[in-house]
Amino acid sequence: MTPSHADFFTDKGYVRLEGFHPHKQIAGLRQKLLDEIKRLKALSGGKSLSGALHKLPVFQQIGKLSALVKVPGVHEALVTPALIDCVTRLSGRAPTAIQDTQLLLSPPLQGASTLTGLNWHVDVSTRPQDPLPGIQAFFLIDDVAPGGGATLALAGSHRVGTPGRVAASELRQLLKTTGDLSQSLHPLGIGLVEMSGRAGDVFLMDLRLLHTPSVNSTKNVRMMATTRCFLNT
Repeated sequence: MTPSHADFFTDKGYVRLEGFHPHKQIAGLRQKLLDEIKRLKALSGGKSLSGALHKLPVFQQIGKLSALVKVPGVHEALVTPALIDCVTRLSGRAPTAIQDTQLLLSPPLQGASTLTGLNWHVDVSTRPQDPLPGIQAFFLIDDVAPGGGATLALAGSHRVGTPGRVAASELRQLLKTTGDLSQSLHPLGIGLVEMSGRAGDVFLMDLRLLHTPSVNSTKNVRMMATTRCFLNT
């Protein structure tokens, strides 16, 4: 973590820490998850859970699979003292509460990758001029390719509604259009971030940033996890 990371986080509302968790540690966790997914017969070809999953709407599949897979020690493996130190350095104060880590697992081959019909939202409702309410961490437990179901976020959207920035209502209307979203967002000073990358990477995100699940168009299970670190305001 460097001062440039902190400056980038303040401006964009997120930062990517490449290779934050050691590959050997993450590989062990990934294998435990794969073993549990196979035990549940949740992969393509499973006669029970796989068929039931694919009958659900795309984003409900994520919640269902993530809730069913139980692997002890995920939180302890990912939310380390080093991670908490990074959150403290970015926010200027230590978190007062840390949520239990939740898995974010997407079945493979959910459909074509798309930017339409997504569930853009924030997890904490605050005014942009209020102090930072917290930081959410997204952990890559396996490599996640572009189009592989990674969480999407709108860099800079934590400043929406402040003087000189686009209004929140205008941005939400734009997100409903079917044109080139990245091109439409660029003049507003907002960037589209796909949290894809290598196993061990961590994304830290301002809780005020708009974000959404996405469709996993690849043949691999999307393996991520998340936790929220809350700050006294």
